[in-house]
Amino acid sequence: MLVWLTLSVINGSMVNTFLKHSFFYEDPRYVMFIFMVVNDAVQLTLVTALYVVSYVFFKIHASVCCPLLMTAVMTTRATPLILAGMAIERYVAICFPLHYQQICTITRTLLLISVILVLTAAVPLTDLFITLAKEPPSLFHSTIFCDHSLLFRDRSIYYKNCVFDIVYFSSVFLTLLYTYCKIMLAARAASTDQVSAKKARNTVLLHGVQLLLCMLAFVVPSMQAPLIQLFPEFGLEIRYVNFLLVYIIPRFLSPMIYGFRDEKFRKYWARHITCRMKKVVPVIKSRQK
Repeated sequence: MLVWLTLSVINGSMVNTFLKHSFFYEDPRYVMFIFMVVNDAVQLTLVTALYVVSYVFFKIHASVCCPLLMTAVMTTRATPLILAGMAIERYVAICFPLHYQQICTITRTLLLISVILVLTAAVPLTDLFITLAKEPPSLFHSTIFCDHSLLFRDRSIYYKNCVFDIVYFSSVFLTLLYTYCKIMLAARAASTDQVSAKKARNTVLLHGVQLLLCMLAFVVPSMQAPLIQLFPEFGLEIRYVNFLLVYIIPRFLSPMIYGFRDEKFRKYWARHITCRMKKVVPVIKSRQK
C-alpha cells in the first residue's frame, strides 16, 4: 500500500503538471506519455485493490470481480502498445525531422490512443462473451477468489489468450527493435543531432526493458502455482514477490523515462512539486503550533 501511495503521488503530480501547461497538449510525445501515466495509475490501483481484497475478504461476489478483472487486464495489456506508439514517435522525430509536424499530429495521436483502447478491450470482452456462452448464469451470482483463471475458466479462453499474446508481444518487440536500429543508424549520420538521437535511442532501449518487465505479467502467474505447490509454507511470500516483480517494478520506470530524463517536463514538474511543498510546509507548522 505504501508503494502504491508513493507511485500515486508521483503519477498525480505528473498529470497535474501536464494539465497546468497547455503547450504540453500540443506535443504528441507528452500526450502519449500522460496517457501511459494515467493507464499505469489505474492499473496499479486496480491490481493493488484486488491484491488487498484477496487477503482481507478472500472471496468476493463474481459480478463485482468481473469488471475489476476486465479493467485490470485491459490496462495491463495497453502498456506495451503505448510503448510501441511512443517508440514510433521518437523514430519519426529523429529519422524524419522535417516531416514530423505533418506525420505526428494531435489528431493522429488521439486516434492511436483510441485504437489502443479498442485492441486492449477486445481481449477481456471476448473472455466475457465466451464465459457467458459456456458457463451457467449462477457463476456470476456466486462468491469466488477474484482471479482471472477462476472466473474465466474455459480452456478455449486460455488458448485464445496464448495466441493473442504471442502475436501481441512479437509485434511490439519487432516495432521496438526496428525503431531502435533505425535511430542508431540515424545517430551515425553527420546531419543528425547526435545528442537528440542518443537520447531517443536510450529511450527506446528503456522501452524494451519495460516491455520485458511487462511480459512478466503473462509468464509469472503460470509459474506461481507450481512454486506454491513446491513450497506451500511460503505461499504468501511467493505471491508477494511475484506481485512486486510483475506490477510494481515496471511502474517505476515510466516516471524515470520521461519524468526524470526529459529536461522540459522535469523543469515544470520540479517547479510544481516545489510550489506544493511551499504550500504544505506552512500548514504543517501552523498545526504543530
